[in-house]
Amino acid sequence: MNKKLLSAAIISALGGLLFGFDTAVISGAEQAIKEVWSLSDKSHGFTISIALIGTIFGALFAGKPGDKYGRRNVLIVLALFYTVSAIGSGLTHNWYGFLFYRFLGGLGVGASSVLGPMYISEISPARMRGRLVAFFQFNVVFGIFLAFLSNFIVNNLIDVDAWRWMLLVETIPAGLFLILLFFIPQSPRWLVKVNRDEEARVILKMMGSKNPENELVEIEKSLEKEKKGKHEHLFSRKYSFPILLAFLVATFNQFTGINAILYYAPRIFELAGLAKDSALIQACTIGFTNMIFTIIAMFTIDRFGRKTLLMIGSVGMFVFLSLVALNFYQNNQDGYSILIYLVGYCAFFAFSQGAVIWVFISEVFPNAVRAKGQSLGSLTHWAWAAVITWLFPIIVGSDNKEAFEMTTGGAVAFTVFAFAMILQLIFVLKLMPETKGKSLEELEKELIKEHS
Repeated sequence: MNKKLLSAAIISALGGLLFGFDTAVISGAEQAIKEVWSLSDKSHGFTISIALIGTIFGALFAGKPGDKYGRRNVLIVLALFYTVSAIGSGLTHNWYGFLFYRFLGGLGVGASSVLGPMYISEISPARMRGRLVAFFQFNVVFGIFLAFLSNFIVNNLIDVDAWRWMLLVETIPAGLFLILLFFIPQSPRWLVKVNRDEEARVILKMMGSKNPENELVEIEKSLEKEKKGKHEHLFSRKYSFPILLAFLVATFNQFTGINAILYYAPRIFELAGLAKDSALIQACTIGFTNMIFTIIAMFTIDRFGRKTLLMIGSVGMFVFLSLVALNFYQNNQDGYSILIYLVGYCAFFAFSQGAVIWVFISEVFPNAVRAKGQSLGSLTHWAWAAVITWLFPIIVGSDNKEAFEMTTGGAVAFTVFAFAMILQLIFVLKLMPETKGKSLEELEKELIKEHS
């Protein structure tokens, strides 16, 4: 593989590491945060979900600056957001200040979930695009694992205000991301979009394109309308099928329950009967499983295809989510049963939805509306993530509830997640097209022509 292409993909995918770290690090701090500011379950859910609310706005507004100033340049600004958020969240003594800094970090997560995969898909040859965009997802799960591990280590080393140090640790990868972004090239497709064709040709060649001239012509054709000043509107009839695909993939991604599990993993294990220290180390097991099976998916997604992975994942996640729900219905206090079921669930999630979502959404929209389409997919993803994360502690919370009521709430939540996997399987079988091995321009012709 071309070394310059690989390094550019890895560096830009570090936004995914921060995405994952920021998502999971709060799980070790959420109970301390509740106690520090004496929060009710509703206020607690809002505090934990405020970063996800930020991701909604980040995903919604990332496309326009990404188109105007370039994917790489906006990623640099987002790296600053991550850095300021980590420092502010760890040091503030004011609840409103905490909400602001977590919201700022959420803006970075939402925007980077749009621009990171978009950048990688635009520098990658079709034959390697799935694997390279999957670097972003690998870094997401690697960041999740690092956050769980960091929380466990900090909790064992620091006695006073450990939660603050858990959040401050994120400053290290955020600073590294900021520095390295200055060493990657601009997206060739964005350069063509702003009439810098010669630079695009050089970068296509640098990234290992076998025929940069032909690829440049294809890009120019796909952007012809936009370059003539005819601004494409995403919400038009001809784009209805890609919109439907992105919406459903993003919706089902969150109805797997993944964000609720990542944000509240220690809480779930405590509900199942484990002590706090044990709950933190079990969360590391979840993060490690997630990472290992994402690696497996990275090396199989271009061989088996996006559709096959989602079919396998739907069945596997349904089985293990159902077992978790049954465990809570039976009020089984053997926390290690829950661990086994959640490890199985995470393996199937990482192998399917976790690896597919950002690859698939980055593929299905034509060049002229890709930024808007990617924003829509990410917006849908984060909107559902915020809703589910906000509601989860209310459903299984501790305000004036007995242990039996708490486990019943857990059973209800996981039953909903399991049922959603049946619906996902139907969607994959009936509607979802296969995108592996096809150039972005080929997919544009197929998806728009067949369903316009």
